[in-house]
Amino acid sequence: MITVSIERKQRKITSFTITGHAESGPYGHDLVCAAVSAVSFGTVNAIEALCNIEPDVELRNNGGYLKVIAPSEVEENTNKSIQLLLEGMVVSLQTIERDYHEYIQMIEV
Repeated sequence: MITVSIERKQRKITSFTITGHAESGPYGHDLVCAAVSAVSFGTVNAIEALCNIEPDVELRNNGGYLKVIAPSEVEENTNKSIQLLLEGMVVSLQTIERDYHEYIQMIEV
């Protein structure tokens, strides 16, 4: 199962961590894993490309672990853009969770 942990401080997303594997299909054909990867990496890429900010990213365990820490020392408009992208990611992941709850679980910490 994939676990997505969203960390907030004063209602703003400060980081997210994705751990585990969905195992909803054979390796290379796991649609849940592909969807979660596309949404999360797409969000990181969008932050980098649209906000000109590189978030702190940690990967390990052959794709079974991703931690992203949102930059905290940025201009207010940039921070709003980063938060909007992260909230969009949360909505997308919640949609995946709603349809494939046996393979993905989201928690807020």
